[in-house]
Amino acid sequence: MKFGPRRPAEAIGGVAVHSLRQNGLLLKKGTLIGEAEVAALEKAGVAEIVVVQLEPGDVSEDVAAGDVANAVAGDGVTVERAFTGRANLFASRPGVLVIDRAAVDRVNAVDEAITFATLPAFKPVVEGEMIGTVKLIPFGVEARLRDAAVAAAQGAALRVAPYKVKRVGVVSTQLPGLAAKVIDKTLRVTAERLAPAGAAIIAERRIAHDQARLADALKELLGLGAELVIVFGASAIADRRDVIPAAIEAVGGRIEHFGMPVDPGNLLLIGSAAGVPVLGAPGCARSPVENGFDWVLMRLLAGLEVTRADITGLGVGGLLMEIVTRPQPRVPVAEGGRNVAAIILAAGRSTRMGGPNKLLAELNGKPMVRIVAEQVIASKAAKVACPIVVTGHQADQVEAALAGLDLSFVHNADYADGLASSVKTGIAAVGDDADGAVVCLGDMPLVGTQLVDRLIDAFDPDRGALIVVPVADGRRGNPVLWSRRFFAELMTLGGDVGARHLIAKHAEAVTEVPVEGSGAFLDIDTPDALDQARRG
Repeated sequence: MKFGPRRPAEAIGGVAVHSLRQNGLLLKKGTLIGEAEVAALEKAGVAEIVVVQLEPGDVSEDVAAGDVANAVAGDGVTVERAFTGRANLFASRPGVLVIDRAAVDRVNAVDEAITFATLPAFKPVVEGEMIGTVKLIPFGVEARLRDAAVAAAQGAALRVAPYKVKRVGVVSTQLPGLAAKVIDKTLRVTAERLAPAGAAIIAERRIAHDQARLADALKELLGLGAELVIVFGASAIADRRDVIPAAIEAVGGRIEHFGMPVDPGNLLLIGSAAGVPVLGAPGCARSPVENGFDWVLMRLLAGLEVTRADITGLGVGGLLMEIVTRPQPRVPVAEGGRNVAAIILAAGRSTRMGGPNKLLAELNGKPMVRIVAEQVIASKAAKVACPIVVTGHQADQVEAALAGLDLSFVHNADYADGLASSVKTGIAAVGDDADGAVVCLGDMPLVGTQLVDRLIDAFDPDRGALIVVPVADGRRGNPVLWSRRFFAELMTLGGDVGARHLIAKHAEAVTEVPVEGSGAFLDIDTPDALDQARRG
């Protein structure tokens, strides 16, 4: 292959290496030079142009890319017509991408001119998804290199394994304290995981966390024709002799592997019974967020064997995410509890009250915001530092209503933007020695000192209790206590909304404190609500 500058008349049959713009002429990179191009170049006064010219024994970039792509494509893969030296490969059906890593490496080792890239091995893919690409770096290569790359593939280097397992049985074991809604959510999340594979839960059983009961449930689901059984334990599997593995062995099954170097997902168990795979799910499998359970589940749904070697080879790249519930190094706290600061949001404009500032409205002879502040000052949060009051609308009047109290004031100049701006102002003012902050609303005067203290008592970062909320009848209220670990995310809030979506996002970090009465739910936004509070 010849490469270099040529006079236009000598460049016929060559390919332009660079785009060229001169005297009204635009010649794009990759253009094949013919008589018309020569005439245009000469008319524009171009003295020479850099081209590539193929020689006998060479093949063009498109021919080479297409040949290699067709060589590496296996079952369930289609190849797009090569263009500009690139041939893309696509999944022709949903399934799991299976890659011969050695073949990919061999193709890429043939010559620097030939490159082959793919999606990660065992990635679930959908029909029409791009899964690989063959790209030729120069505009052509020697045919012998193309032939060597084709030979290096030694058949298909990648294929899409179709989903085969369609019937899934689920067993949930139960212990006192495990709410039914947790199991309900687990089933919904599992059904959503199975749906892309065309699989569904054919039956589910809820039983005591007992070996004999679990063995009976396994036999029942296998008898119903389950092609895969998933067991969600009320308690994590701690040993190969624990309830779940013992039950699998009790029905004549075997344990293939326990544990995996993927986090989240460490405590996964793979077994089999009557020739059917049985998965002991790790706790993270209750969450819709991708974790190691997904990696194994999708392979099994495609009928792919998952060996011990497969599992132990997942360590590189196996740290999938920061796990918010994991304890982190921290400064020892003072005796008597966690260092929790208090923030009182008192910046709102009271638009729903129709005029007056609700925070200044009197209850039992005191401004509403003062009642809130006095309750917070009497709580354990005030032992860390004086509570922070975020002001905004009518700041002077709010501060006057709080005169004489041991409080720290910070002004939110952007209070008109909504609640999020006040949350961020308060979080930014929390001292470095605080492990967390309880965010109180200035329009909730029925929240008492006892509730604030109960939230602080339930806050335990070392045990994963990082967000603490009051709850009654499945409804979550205020105030909410946040670990410092979420301060950065709280600082990204915007608009006139709080942080409810963060609570949903980090469900595994949430601890609920049961409460009675309306105090954690009554925020006084309207005249009617004010009348209700005065009556109550």
